[in-house]
Amino acid sequence: MNILFIMYDQLRFDYLSCAGHPHLHTPNFDRVAARGVRFTNAYVQSPICGASRMSFYTGRYTSSHGAQWNGFPLRVGEQTLGDHLRRAGMACWLVGKTHMKADAEGMARLGLSPDSVIGARQAECGFDSWVRDDGLWAEGPDGFYDGKRSPYNEYLKSRGYPSHNPWADFANAGVHANGDKASGWMFMNADKPANIREEDSETPWLTRKTIEFIQQARGRWCAHVSFIKPHWPYIVPAPYHAMYGPDHVPAPVRHVSERDDPHPVFGAYMENRIAQAFQRDDVRQKVIPAYMGLIRQCDDQLGVLLDYLETTGRMDSTMIVLTSDHGDYLGDHWLGEKDLFHDPSVKVPMIVYDPRPGADATRGTTCDALVEAIDLAATFVDFAGAEVPDHIIEGRSLLPWLEGGTPAWRDFVVSEYDYSATPQAVKLKVAPRDARLFMVFDGRFKLIHAEGGFRPMLFDLRLDPQEFTDLAKGDSHNAEIDRLYACLARWGRRMSQRVTRSDADINAARGQSLRRGILPFLVDGSEVPEDMIRAYRGPAPRDYTKPQSDPPDT
Repeated sequence: MNILFIMYDQLRFDYLSCAGHPHLHTPNFDRVAARGVRFTNAYVQSPICGASRMSFYTGRYTSSHGAQWNGFPLRVGEQTLGDHLRRAGMACWLVGKTHMKADAEGMARLGLSPDSVIGARQAECGFDSWVRDDGLWAEGPDGFYDGKRSPYNEYLKSRGYPSHNPWADFANAGVHANGDKASGWMFMNADKPANIREEDSETPWLTRKTIEFIQQARGRWCAHVSFIKPHWPYIVPAPYHAMYGPDHVPAPVRHVSERDDPHPVFGAYMENRIAQAFQRDDVRQKVIPAYMGLIRQCDDQLGVLLDYLETTGRMDSTMIVLTSDHGDYLGDHWLGEKDLFHDPSVKVPMIVYDPRPGADATRGTTCDALVEAIDLAATFVDFAGAEVPDHIIEGRSLLPWLEGGTPAWRDFVVSEYDYSATPQAVKLKVAPRDARLFMVFDGRFKLIHAEGGFRPMLFDLRLDPQEFTDLAKGDSHNAEIDRLYACLARWGRRMSQRVTRSDADINAARGQSLRRGILPFLVDGSEVPEDMIRAYRGPAPRDYTKPQSDPPDT
């Protein structure tokens, strides 16, 4: 049994036809959902790319692994999927993006060369790398330079695209009527087709790389196939650029009341540049059709991959997981991008197909249990036949749900956001260590706590599913606020850093000091069995404190 762990970047939970989107048809996502289980309440551990992915890859909350913002290195020694799965006899490979930054200082301190096997794995988030490309090969003072290698850019060069950075000039650009480049960085160009043959664009390229990997793979393997899209820049090649138009753009989920005395952090984000852009109808009417086109292209390429698995007889031996690292506001709640904890940002699609007969009873069903992204690491280890090291992996295996069980389960989920590196923290004059947000959601009430002396936020998603009314502005819901703060406190007291000893190790070690003959704190020896103190009784040795008539032999 193998695992295809497929992640799409910035894919909203509700932009799939199996999740009820009124216009976007995604038959291949639906195809996997019809064979597996679609989890309807899946939440990431941080609504920012790097931190969220490090939680997926370690099975740990962001405050446990510490890589809480893009570009914050994952410290050397943090155990990842690769470490856990290799111990279970399963290889673990990367095909695509990780957004991981290596702990170069830590590697140097320990003498780990990036050229060694262990060093390469430390530098690649624990994966063996079939191909890695994080995308976004920008131009500018601190952007692209020839020494920064992009396998996708090298592919484009081999296909005859004449540029030192063909990603920027072709994959991420259309053409104006006058022949000038129409960069995808500008939202006003989102309705133009990318100036690239569709088969050469990022998503088909990575699909082919995935098939190349599977063709040569031997033994048991987990392949993390991590697509760059539908993450911005929002530009897509023909014919996908013209599949959707302004008539397919939903009205933004936002209300004027949200701007009335907002929480200070929420208010700061509503005023940033990306939010201001998505507050414009002309931006949304160009960007969202392109976003939908990118998703449709992802779906078509998923179909290519599924067809390959079926024609080669691999479908019955491959677990398939479809998910995303976070969502995209797209103008909802007066915001763009991600960052905060409304469902369009922090809730993600999660579809799991388990090919084994034990999962037959749940095929084509949905599960409303509160699921966290870190549950996938536990699921994969369990699927590989190993015991989940729950002193390290903080998630829980989903296999009982897939097999039709009703396991004892969590009653709330937690997500964290460290915004210390952002302009919003500077604007709010918040010290780096205080620029942190925590979300606690129990399936109905969602509490957001902000360090730095700010008040909390509270939403009742049963009565207010669109999350318009911040109930923490008044005092009528103090009991719910206190209850959720108690949940946060319980979560904060979790055992998260004792990763070198499991409970089983500790239980097995209890009493070992007695077996080694170390017997402290005895009054007269009667406290322990006689055989344990036999060596301490017996004939008295010569008393060396008194003068001896014959000195001992030297």
